[in-house]
Amino acid sequence: GGGAGVGGGGIQVGVMVIRPDWQDVGDANILAKSSLVQVNARETPIALSWRAGSFRAISGVCNHLGGPLGEGTMDGDYVTCPWHYAKFHRATGRGEPGREDDRVPAYSVKIVGGRVLVDLASATPRQTAVHWPDRPVPLEAPAVRRKGPIRVVGVSTTPPTPKQPLDGTSDALLDVALEHAATLGAVARSIRLRDSRSRGGAGRYSESAMAGQWPCSIRRLDRTGRREQLYEALVDEADVIVVATPVRRGSASDLYYRMVERLNGAHARQATEGRPLMKRKVAGFIVTGGHDNARAVAGQMLGSFAELGCQFPAYPFVAHGRDPAVASAGPGTSARPVADRDELRDGARGLAARTIGFAKVLLRGAAL
Repeated sequence: GGGAGVGGGGIQVGVMVIRPDWQDVGDANILAKSSLVQVNARETPIALSWRAGSFRAISGVCNHLGGPLGEGTMDGDYVTCPWHYAKFHRATGRGEPGREDDRVPAYSVKIVGGRVLVDLASATPRQTAVHWPDRPVPLEAPAVRRKGPIRVVGVSTTPPTPKQPLDGTSDALLDVALEHAATLGAVARSIRLRDSRSRGGAGRYSESAMAGQWPCSIRRLDRTGRREQLYEALVDEADVIVVATPVRRGSASDLYYRMVERLNGAHARQATEGRPLMKRKVAGFIVTGGHDNARAVAGQMLGSFAELGCQFPAYPFVAHGRDPAVASAGPGTSARPVADRDELRDGARGLAARTIGFAKVLLRGAAL
């Protein structure tokens, strides 16, 4: 018949019987000392987890670029991939809430004679879910500049406060720069990274072109995040990129580093194929706060965007280290006395003029 059932030591599907394939993956007492471990059942990688007195097994290969799930961490009942934070239920293999259609194989587990056995024949299907229409990924599509005026994209990396976003001095000066860019005939718009809800990477970088997808497949699972707007703005839209960051504890904001981490796809393609994505792009920077560290942060930002293929005008950044007296007034009162200084506002306008002027030089001969 066409039914399915269990009998004769195997799973009967139609006329085909799938017999168990139990594989010994190790000593139960030793494996129970780790909440999550990567093991091999014959040649199959398995993410074996121990929680609430029981073992569970799912594939050790993440749907996203094949990351080693068993080398990740546990978040409750979810195995978190160490590469880009994809999560799968340790028993069912299904993705985290909202991403259940994305799943990795799950396996039956039992303990016999103190040994942990995994049944390879019990594997559930793997399924990779993509929640947006198929279209050319910017890494694959040729970069062709559309005709029109110089386009300036300002990127704010000011993080949100627990209750409401805080526009600090770097945001205020970025707005000045973008307003001046518009008076110079450029098309200017602002992207505030705090409005993006997509998760960051895990700090793992790869020189593999396959691993350098942009947007990454984790992003494709996200119905609500808007990080792809940033990618496409930088690669396809912008002639000029102005990045603004506050300095926190001697470094750029965490949102800035998250952005750079997710731009690794562009750098990977350059490193592996010698094909830069970001051609004839001009970058400038606005860095405020942190006393004497603002210029050091600006130097690091210059290095990161230089690796992406961006070029810089003379005097490519505006940096200001807050005076201790101003900083002590608190985050809610520091923006106005700094951002209203005429020399800083003039500096932001000058940065806009220099970056736009240099962009015109780079694009000379093309229809603007």
